[in-house]
Amino acid sequence: MGIQDVQDHVLVQCDFEIFGQVQGCGFTKHCRDNSLALGLKGWVKNSKQGTIMGKMQGAKADVQKMVDWLSKTGSPGCKIDKAEFTNWGTLSRFAFTDFAIRF
Repeated sequence: MGIQDVQDHVLVQCDFEIFGQVQGCGFTKHCRDNSLALGLKGWVKNSKQGTIMGKMQGAKADVQKMVDWLSKTGSPGCKIDKAEFTNWGTLSRFAFTDFAIRF
């Protein structure tokens, strides 16, 4: 294992908020499904402001894959205008047991 391999496996977390036409197109379901496939933990929900909000935790490389998906791809039929990622940090262990849709 090289240094990059070790860095990719460090546990990190961040909060996210996705802006645009992201509600009513299955965004939260696709976000949950993609996060679970990557082994991420956390949650996602529709906000009252019309955005998608959440928190994700996982290996740095997997979180980065989800950052890319949230920023550029999203669910079919959505239109992402902007993605914000805040409160970055490292973890010694997960604070969540799975990745859930919150209401």
